[in-house]
Amino acid sequence: MAIIVDEKNRVIVQGITGREGAFHTKKMLDYGTKIVAGVTPGKGGTEIYGIPVFNTVKEAVKRTRADTTIIFVPPTAGADAVMEAIDAGIKTIVCITDGIPLHDELKICRAAKNSNVNLIGPNTPGVISPGKVLVGIMPPHIFIEGNVGIISRSGSLMYQIAYELTKRKIGQSTAVGVGGDRVIGFSIVKALQEFEKDHHAECVVLIGEIGGSEENRACEFIKEMSKPVVAYIAGITAPPEKRMGHAGAIVERGVETAESKIKDLRLCGAIVCQTLMEVAEKVEKILKR
Repeated sequence: MAIIVDEKNRVIVQGITGREGAFHTKKMLDYGTKIVAGVTPGKGGTEIYGIPVFNTVKEAVKRTRADTTIIFVPPTAGADAVMEAIDAGIKTIVCITDGIPLHDELKICRAAKNSNVNLIGPNTPGVISPGKVLVGIMPPHIFIEGNVGIISRSGSLMYQIAYELTKRKIGQSTAVGVGGDRVIGFSIVKALQEFEKDHHAECVVLIGEIGGSEENRACEFIKEMSKPVVAYIAGITAPPEKRMGHAGAIVERGVETAESKIKDLRLCGAIVCQTLMEVAEKVEKILKR
C-alpha cells in the first residue's frame, strides 16, 4: 500500500515543455508513472515523448481524466498554476517550484484546504511510492519497495536516508517531501496520519530541520500512533536569525531550534537520532523485533 500516489494515478505535467519539466517527465515515464498529458500555454496541440500538450489544465483534465499534477513553472507563475489545477478539479498537486512569494503560498494553501486537495509543497522534491510511481524529481534508483514510510522537509536528506535504508535492504512504502518553505500544504501531521492508516508501513522516519513548528505540532499525534517514529532534526549548530538553505529553515522563535524539536520529539516517544546512519540502524533494529 502507498500513500498520496500509486500506480493508478493519472498525472499531468504543468510546464512540460520547459527544460526541467521535460527532463523530469522522461525520468517519471521511465519509472512507469502514468503521465497522460502536459500543459504549456501556447503549446497546445503539440506532443512531447508522445504525450499530448494542452493549453490549459481544464482542457487536459477533460480530455484525459487526470487526477494528479506536478508543477514545473517559474516562481512568478507558481501560485497561478496551483490555482488553475484546483479550479480544474485536480485532487493531488505536487508543486516543485521554489521561491513562490509567501503571500501567494498562503493563498494557495488556503484554497487547497478549502477544496480538499492534497497540495504537496511548494518547494518539494515530490513523492515516490517505490515500485509503483514517481511524481517528483528524486533519483528513483536509491529507493526500493518496502514497509518504511519517510517524511522529510529536505530533499537531499530524504535521498540520503533512503540510500542508507536501501543499503541495508530496507525498502520504503512511500517517501514524501513536504517542502522546505515557511508555508506548505501537506503537513507533517497529515503525512503521519496517512502512514498510521497505511497497513503496509511498519515504521515511519521523520526528517525535520530548524525553523517553523511543524515537528513540534506533530508530537501530539505521535503520542497516539501505534507505529514507531524514528526522527532526525538537522541544524543543531545553526545560528539564530540566519536562513539555512530553505526559506523555512530559520530560527526566529525559541520553539524553532533543533534542540526544542528534539526535546519535544523525545517527550512524545519518538526515537531521535544524531545522524542519518543512526536512523537507519534504529529502523533496522525495529523491523527485526
